[in-house]
Amino acid sequence: MTQLSGRRVHVKVPATSANLGPGFDTLGLALALYDELDVEVRDAPGLEIEVRGVGAGEVPLDASHLVVRAMAHTFADRGLELPPLRLVAENRIPHGRGLGSSGAAIVAGVMAAKGLLDGVEEFTADDLLALATELEGHPDNVAPALFGGLTIAWTTSEGPRHKKLIVHRGVSPLVLVPEHEMSTALARSLQPASVPHADAVFNVSRSALLVAALIQSPELLLQATEDKLHQAYRAEAMPETDRLIKALRDAGHPAVVSGAGPSILVLASDPSERADAGRVVEATAETVWQALPLAVDFKGATVTPAAS
Repeated sequence: MTQLSGRRVHVKVPATSANLGPGFDTLGLALALYDELDVEVRDAPGLEIEVRGVGAGEVPLDASHLVVRAMAHTFADRGLELPPLRLVAENRIPHGRGLGSSGAAIVAGVMAAKGLLDGVEEFTADDLLALATELEGHPDNVAPALFGGLTIAWTTSEGPRHKKLIVHRGVSPLVLVPEHEMSTALARSLQPASVPHADAVFNVSRSALLVAALIQSPELLLQATEDKLHQAYRAEAMPETDRLIKALRDAGHPAVVSGAGPSILVLASDPSERADAGRVVEATAETVWQALPLAVDFKGATVTPAAS
């Protein structure tokens, strides 16, 4: 891969919130909070990684780093070996909080590989989604991270697919981030193997309504974010999240668990409602929660050549 020597790319990937209440493993939303990555193909052999911000001093600095694994996976898909690299990661997405940090790392690696291989290999949108999903396990986080906006993701015999939708400009997300983490594997282990038929029908109706609410009718978001499929089963593992969501919803705010939790996503219908939700949190929270008023990201992941 000597022809890649000296190539440099810059990657920017948004945080995501999956499920959005009723859309379990299907719906995802990209949020304007970003991890950034600079990657350079080195002349000397080896791998050099620098991590700044979230995860500094905690994540591995070798080939087991998730970004590197995703890059290696993408190169291997085209029958290529990963060249010697220098990576500098500037992380802002909280880890273990339900904001898609692992999905963002995987997407960053896939996009970095795409950028380095520009002119050597071509990747379609379906290719990128398939590669990211193979590592993440399901497409609901990686789809919005890749493509931005509101995404509907599903799987076919040919691989994962997605549809991107533009969110109504009045939707004003508020993310509430606690100090403690939550294991996605633990959250999934609390999910039952089957659910009552009535609950499944309930969620089908709310998922359909949620799409309409997010792109056309934000005033319906409170009803549209009702869920009977997963949040109640996971509540025992994050009691403060559950208590705060109930307080917010009782006050009329469309609050849901963000991804596997423990963060909370409030899909306010305008900025003033977002401010009101923040006051509910200040009045009722028993632990420290960081309130992040975030815009919806409409671009998704980007990769650009970096100056030498």
